[in-house]
Amino acid sequence: MKLTSLAAKCALAASLAWGLWFAPSFAMAERISNKVAVLSGLDKITGRIISFDVYVNETVQFGALQVTPRVCYSRPVTEKPKTTGFLEVDEITLDRKIRRIFTGWMFADSPGLNAIEHPVYDIWLKDCKMTSDVAPPS
Repeated sequence: MKLTSLAAKCALAASLAWGLWFAPSFAMAERISNKVAVLSGLDKITGRIISFDVYVNETVQFGALQVTPRVCYSRPVTEKPKTTGFLEVDEITLDRKIRRIFTGWMFADSPGLNAIEHPVYDIWLKDCKMTSDVAPPS
């Protein structure tokens, strides 16, 4: 019985030492809060794919959809890429009413997970960045 107890104590000590030794390499990097979301949109009628920049909390129109990114997070270049954004997407209906069709997180490394799939348009997050060639909203 003492052998089991001693073995358990050694295993616990070894796992604690391993955790202290390697913990800094597994620490999560600070996320970077970016000012611009880079989105791609597919118009299924024309077959055209367009990439466009949208400032956080700015609303842009893509066809009959209005897209508003609320946050766009990335990691430092020294870390494994993980780009996420929280978006709201509204559809302007034929009778000119606005209907929310999406509110949620998008993941650039998994574009099919939470992409906007509309009968005419698809939209997905490609990247986040701090600046854009597009003038910021006034």
